[in-house]
Amino acid sequence: MHFVDAKTLLTGSGGQYGMNIYRGCTHGCIYCDSRSRCYQFTHPFEDVEVKRNAPELLETALKSKRRRCMIGTGSMSDPYMHCEEELRLTRKCLEIIRNYGFGAAIQTKSDRILRDIDLLDEINRTARCVVQMTLTTYDDDLCSVLEPNVCSTKRRIEVLMEMRERGIPTVVWLTPVLPFINDTVENIAAILKECVKAGVSGVIDFGMGMTLREGDREYYYTALDKHFPGLKKRYVKEYGNAYELPSPNANELTKVFQKICRENRILSNPEDCFGFIREFPEKYPQLSIFDP
Repeated sequence: MHFVDAKTLLTGSGGQYGMNIYRGCTHGCIYCDSRSRCYQFTHPFEDVEVKRNAPELLETALKSKRRRCMIGTGSMSDPYMHCEEELRLTRKCLEIIRNYGFGAAIQTKSDRILRDIDLLDEINRTARCVVQMTLTTYDDDLCSVLEPNVCSTKRRIEVLMEMRERGIPTVVWLTPVLPFINDTVENIAAILKECVKAGVSGVIDFGMGMTLREGDREYYYTALDKHFPGLKKRYVKEYGNAYELPSPNANELTKVFQKICRENRILSNPEDCFGFIREFPEKYPQLSIFDP
Protein backbone atom coordinates (compact mmCIF):
# COMPACT_ATOMS: atom_id res chain seq x y z
CA MET A 1 0.00 0.00 0.00
CA HIS A 2 1.03 3.61 -0.36
CA PHE A 3 -0.21 6.85 1.19
CA VAL A 4 -1.51 10.06 -0.35
CA ASP A 5 -2.93 13.34 0.92
CA ALA A 6 -6.23 13.66 -0.89
CA LYS A 7 -7.76 17.03 -1.74
CA THR A 8 -11.37 15.92 -1.28
CA LEU A 9 -13.19 12.87 0.05
CA LEU A 10 -16.95 13.21 -0.34
CA THR A 11 -18.64 12.94 -3.73
CA GLY A 12 -22.26 13.53 -4.65
CA SER A 13 -24.86 16.17 -3.92
CA GLY A 14 -28.50 16.67 -3.12
CA GLY A 15 -28.41 15.14 0.32
CA GLN A 16 -26.52 11.93 -0.48
CA TYR A 17 -22.76 11.49 -0.41
CA GLY A 18 -20.19 8.78 -0.96
CA MET A 19 -16.58 8.33 0.00
CA ASN A 20 -13.75 5.95 -0.80
CA ILE A 21 -11.04 5.94 1.84
CA TYR A 22 -8.99 3.43 -0.10
CA ARG A 23 -8.36 3.01 -3.83
CA GLY A 24 -7.57 -0.47 -5.08
CA CYS A 25 -8.22 -3.73 -3.26
CA THR A 26 -6.54 -6.87 -1.92
CA HIS A 27 -9.57 -9.18 -1.95
CA GLY A 28 -8.62 -10.59 -5.35
CA CYS A 29 -12.14 -11.14 -6.69
CA ILE A 30 -11.69 -12.47 -10.21
CA TYR A 31 -14.58 -10.44 -11.65
CA CYS A 32 -13.88 -7.03 -10.07
CA ASP A 33 -15.16 -4.16 -12.23
CA SER A 34 -13.00 -1.65 -10.34
CA ARG A 35 -9.99 -2.99 -12.26
CA SER A 36 -11.43 -1.48 -15.46
CA ARG A 37 -9.15 0.92 -17.28
CA CYS A 38 -11.88 3.56 -17.32
CA TYR A 39 -11.11 4.23 -13.64
CA GLN A 40 -7.59 5.29 -14.66
CA PHE A 41 -5.52 3.59 -12.01
CA THR A 42 -1.92 4.77 -12.17
CA HIS A 43 -0.68 2.11 -9.74
CA PRO A 44 -1.09 -1.68 -9.46
CA PHE A 45 -4.59 -2.51 -8.24
CA GLU A 46 -3.31 -4.48 -5.23
CA ASP A 47 -1.00 -1.61 -4.22
CA VAL A 48 -3.80 0.06 -2.30
CA GLU A 49 -3.81 3.84 -2.26
CA VAL A 50 -4.59 5.07 1.24
CA LYS A 51 -6.09 8.52 1.75
CA ARG A 52 -4.39 9.06 5.08
CA ASN A 53 -6.10 12.40 5.65
CA ALA A 54 -9.59 10.96 5.04
CA PRO A 55 -10.86 11.56 8.61
CA GLU A 56 -9.75 15.19 8.55
CA LEU A 57 -11.35 15.75 5.13
CA LEU A 58 -14.58 14.12 6.28
CA GLU A 59 -14.83 16.21 9.44
CA THR A 60 -14.21 19.42 7.51
CA ALA A 61 -16.92 18.47 5.00
CA LEU A 62 -19.54 17.46 7.56
CA LYS A 63 -18.97 20.62 9.60
CA SER A 64 -20.13 22.68 6.64
CA LYS A 65 -23.30 20.69 5.86
CA ARG A 66 -26.59 21.81 7.38
CA ARG A 67 -28.60 18.85 6.16
CA ARG A 68 -27.95 15.43 7.62
CA CYS A 69 -28.07 12.44 5.26
CA MET A 70 -26.54 9.03 4.60
CA ILE A 71 -22.80 8.78 3.90
CA GLY A 72 -22.02 5.77 1.73
CA THR A 73 -18.75 3.89 1.34
CA GLY A 74 -17.57 0.74 -0.41
CA SER A 75 -18.84 1.29 -3.95
CA MET A 76 -15.35 1.24 -5.49
CA SER A 77 -13.03 -0.18 -2.84
CA ASP A 78 -13.98 -2.29 0.16
CA PRO A 79 -13.60 -0.24 3.36
CA TYR A 80 -12.74 -3.42 5.29
CA MET A 81 -9.89 -4.88 3.28
CA HIS A 82 -6.74 -6.12 5.01
CA CYS A 83 -5.05 -2.75 5.61
CA GLU A 84 -8.01 -1.56 7.70
CA GLU A 85 -6.89 -3.93 10.47
CA GLU A 86 -3.84 -1.76 11.03
CA LEU A 87 -4.94 1.67 9.82
CA ARG A 88 -8.55 1.77 11.14
CA LEU A 89 -9.38 4.72 8.92
CA THR A 90 -12.89 3.41 8.28
CA ARG A 91 -13.51 3.29 12.00
CA LYS A 92 -12.21 6.84 12.45
CA CYS A 93 -14.56 8.04 9.71
CA LEU A 94 -17.49 6.23 11.30
CA GLU A 95 -16.74 7.97 14.58
CA ILE A 96 -16.94 11.32 12.81
CA ILE A 97 -20.20 10.33 11.09
CA ARG A 98 -21.61 9.43 14.51
CA ASN A 99 -20.36 12.62 16.12
CA TYR A 100 -22.08 14.81 13.53
CA GLY A 101 -25.35 12.88 13.49
CA PHE A 102 -25.15 11.54 9.93
CA GLY A 103 -26.11 8.07 8.75
CA ALA A 104 -23.85 5.39 7.26
CA ALA A 105 -24.39 3.00 4.35
CA ILE A 106 -21.53 0.52 4.10
CA GLN A 107 -20.89 -2.03 1.35
CA THR A 108 -18.42 -4.85 2.04
CA LYS A 109 -17.56 -8.53 1.62
CA SER A 110 -15.56 -8.71 4.85
CA ASP A 111 -16.36 -9.86 8.35
CA ARG A 112 -13.94 -7.18 9.60
CA ILE A 113 -17.00 -4.97 9.74
CA LEU A 114 -17.88 -6.73 12.99
CA ARG A 115 -14.91 -4.95 14.60
CA ASP A 116 -16.96 -1.76 14.33
CA ILE A 117 -20.38 -3.14 15.20
CA ASP A 118 -20.46 -1.02 18.35
CA LEU A 119 -20.23 2.12 16.20
CA LEU A 120 -22.69 0.82 13.62
CA ASP A 121 -25.15 0.08 16.42
CA GLU A 122 -24.77 3.56 17.85
CA ILE A 123 -25.13 5.26 14.45
CA ASN A 124 -28.26 3.22 13.77
CA ARG A 125 -29.78 4.26 17.10
CA THR A 126 -28.96 7.96 16.75
CA ALA A 127 -29.47 8.31 12.98
CA ARG A 128 -29.47 5.31 10.59
CA CYS A 129 -27.06 2.61 9.40
CA VAL A 130 -27.47 0.17 6.51
CA VAL A 131 -24.99 -2.66 5.93
CA GLN A 132 -24.70 -4.09 2.44
CA MET A 133 -23.07 -7.50 1.91
CA THR A 134 -22.18 -9.11 -1.42
CA LEU A 135 -23.07 -12.80 -1.84
CA THR A 136 -22.25 -14.52 -5.13
CA THR A 137 -22.12 -18.24 -4.41
CA TYR A 138 -23.43 -20.46 -1.64
CA ASP A 139 -20.61 -22.96 -2.24
CA ASP A 140 -17.66 -21.94 -0.06
CA ASP A 141 -15.19 -23.91 -2.20
CA LEU A 142 -16.28 -21.94 -5.24
CA CYS A 143 -16.24 -18.76 -3.17
CA SER A 144 -12.55 -19.33 -2.41
CA VAL A 145 -11.89 -19.33 -6.17
CA LEU A 146 -14.05 -16.35 -7.09
CA GLU A 147 -13.16 -14.23 -4.04
CA PRO A 148 -9.91 -15.75 -2.77
CA ASN A 149 -8.77 -13.24 -0.14
CA VAL A 150 -11.99 -12.55 1.70
CA CYS A 151 -14.15 -14.43 4.18
CA SER A 152 -16.46 -17.23 3.07
CA THR A 153 -20.10 -16.87 2.14
CA LYS A 154 -21.12 -18.71 5.31
CA ARG A 155 -19.19 -16.19 7.38
CA ARG A 156 -20.84 -13.28 5.57
CA ILE A 157 -24.22 -14.80 6.35
CA GLU A 158 -23.18 -14.88 10.01
CA VAL A 159 -22.41 -11.16 9.72
CA LEU A 160 -25.91 -10.54 8.35
CA MET A 161 -27.38 -12.54 11.25
CA GLU A 162 -25.41 -10.45 13.75
CA MET A 163 -26.71 -7.25 12.14
CA ARG A 164 -30.24 -8.59 12.45
CA GLU A 165 -29.68 -9.23 16.17
CA ARG A 166 -28.65 -5.59 16.56
CA GLY A 167 -31.57 -4.28 14.53
CA ILE A 168 -29.27 -2.90 11.83
CA PRO A 169 -30.98 -3.13 8.40
CA THR A 170 -29.16 -5.02 5.65
CA VAL A 171 -29.20 -5.28 1.88
CA VAL A 172 -27.53 -8.05 -0.16
CA TRP A 173 -25.85 -7.57 -3.55
CA LEU A 174 -26.57 -10.76 -5.52
CA THR A 175 -24.08 -9.83 -8.19
CA PRO A 176 -22.32 -10.72 -10.35
CA VAL A 177 -23.92 -13.91 -11.60
CA LEU A 178 -21.18 -15.49 -13.71
CA PRO A 179 -22.35 -17.39 -16.80
CA PHE A 180 -21.65 -21.14 -16.62
CA ILE A 181 -20.21 -20.83 -13.09
CA ASN A 182 -22.67 -19.71 -10.38
CA ASP A 183 -25.77 -19.19 -12.55
CA THR A 184 -27.85 -22.10 -11.27
CA VAL A 185 -31.26 -22.19 -9.65
CA GLU A 186 -29.77 -24.15 -6.76
CA ASN A 187 -27.20 -21.44 -6.03
CA ILE A 188 -29.58 -18.49 -6.30
CA ALA A 189 -32.27 -20.21 -4.23
CA ALA A 190 -29.78 -21.21 -1.51
CA ILE A 191 -28.47 -17.65 -1.17
CA LEU A 192 -31.97 -16.19 -1.06
CA LYS A 193 -33.01 -18.73 1.57
CA GLU A 194 -30.24 -17.39 3.80
CA CYS A 195 -31.31 -13.83 3.04
CA VAL A 196 -34.79 -14.66 4.29
CA LYS A 197 -33.36 -16.17 7.50
CA ALA A 198 -31.20 -13.10 8.03
CA GLY A 199 -34.15 -10.75 7.55
CA VAL A 200 -32.50 -8.67 4.83
CA SER A 201 -34.54 -5.71 3.65
CA GLY A 202 -33.54 -5.88 -0.02
CA VAL A 203 -31.58 -7.88 -2.57
CA ILE A 204 -29.93 -6.11 -5.52
CA ASP A 205 -29.73 -7.92 -8.86
CA PHE A 206 -28.89 -6.39 -12.23
CA GLY A 207 -30.41 -8.99 -14.53
CA MET A 208 -28.59 -12.21 -13.61
CA GLY A 209 -25.32 -11.70 -15.40
CA MET A 210 -22.07 -9.78 -15.29
CA THR A 211 -20.20 -7.00 -17.05
CA LEU A 212 -16.72 -6.97 -18.55
CA ARG A 213 -14.66 -4.16 -20.03
CA GLU A 214 -11.03 -3.38 -20.69
CA GLY A 215 -8.92 -4.14 -17.68
CA ASP A 216 -11.20 -6.47 -15.76
CA ARG A 217 -11.90 -8.64 -18.85
CA GLU A 218 -8.25 -9.60 -19.19
CA TYR A 219 -7.93 -10.34 -15.46
CA TYR A 220 -11.12 -12.42 -15.51
CA TYR A 221 -10.09 -14.44 -18.53
CA THR A 222 -6.72 -15.19 -16.96
CA ALA A 223 -8.56 -16.52 -13.91
CA LEU A 224 -10.83 -18.63 -16.12
CA ASP A 225 -7.80 -20.21 -17.80
CA LYS A 226 -6.37 -21.03 -14.38
CA HIS A 227 -9.47 -22.34 -12.60
CA PHE A 228 -11.92 -23.27 -15.39
CA PRO A 229 -9.87 -24.52 -18.37
CA GLY A 230 -11.69 -24.11 -21.68
CA LEU A 231 -14.34 -21.75 -20.34
CA LYS A 232 -12.72 -18.62 -21.77
CA LYS A 233 -13.24 -20.02 -25.28
CA ARG A 234 -16.93 -20.46 -24.51
CA TYR A 235 -17.18 -16.87 -23.27
CA VAL A 236 -15.51 -15.47 -26.38
CA LYS A 237 -17.80 -17.50 -28.62
CA GLU A 238 -20.95 -16.56 -26.70
CA TYR A 239 -20.28 -12.90 -25.93
CA GLY A 240 -17.35 -11.60 -27.97
CA ASN A 241 -16.26 -8.27 -26.46
CA ALA A 242 -19.70 -7.35 -25.13
CA TYR A 243 -19.98 -5.23 -22.00
CA GLU A 244 -23.08 -7.00 -20.69
CA LEU A 245 -22.94 -10.79 -20.36
CA PRO A 246 -26.35 -12.11 -19.31
CA SER A 247 -26.54 -15.69 -18.09
CA PRO A 248 -28.26 -18.08 -20.55
CA ASN A 249 -30.40 -18.97 -17.53
CA ALA A 250 -31.30 -15.36 -16.73
CA ASN A 251 -35.05 -15.66 -17.28
CA GLU A 252 -35.39 -18.73 -15.09
CA LEU A 253 -33.15 -17.31 -12.38
CA THR A 254 -35.03 -13.99 -12.38
CA LYS A 255 -38.35 -15.77 -11.89
CA VAL A 256 -36.97 -17.67 -8.89
CA PHE A 257 -35.43 -14.48 -7.51
CA GLN A 258 -38.59 -12.41 -7.84
CA LYS A 259 -40.82 -15.16 -6.45
CA ILE A 260 -38.77 -15.66 -3.28
CA CYS A 261 -38.40 -11.91 -2.70
CA ARG A 262 -42.09 -11.26 -3.30
CA GLU A 263 -43.21 -14.06 -0.96
CA ASN A 264 -40.94 -12.77 1.79
CA ARG A 265 -41.55 -9.04 1.26
CA ILE A 266 -37.94 -8.36 0.33
CA LEU A 267 -37.23 -5.39 -1.94
CA SER A 268 -35.97 -6.68 -5.30
CA ASN A 269 -36.06 -3.70 -7.65
CA PRO A 270 -32.62 -2.02 -7.68
CA GLU A 271 -34.09 1.49 -7.51
CA ASP A 272 -36.26 0.52 -4.55
CA CYS A 273 -33.20 -0.93 -2.82
CA PHE A 274 -31.14 2.20 -3.50
CA GLY A 275 -33.98 4.34 -2.22
CA PHE A 276 -34.05 2.29 0.97
CA ILE A 277 -30.27 2.62 1.38
CA ARG A 278 -30.31 6.39 0.89
CA GLU A 279 -33.34 7.09 3.08
CA PHE A 280 -32.60 9.27 6.08
CA PRO A 281 -35.26 9.34 8.79
CA GLU A 282 -37.20 12.58 9.10
CA LYS A 283 -37.58 12.14 12.84
CA TYR A 284 -34.01 13.33 13.31
CA PRO A 285 -33.85 17.13 13.24
CA GLN A 286 -31.62 18.82 10.69
CA LEU A 287 -28.92 21.21 11.75
CA SER A 288 -29.91 24.85 11.94
CA ILE A 289 -27.82 27.94 11.42
CA PHE A 290 -27.93 28.46 15.18
CA ASP A 291 -26.27 25.10 15.97
CA PRO A 292 -22.69 25.41 17.22
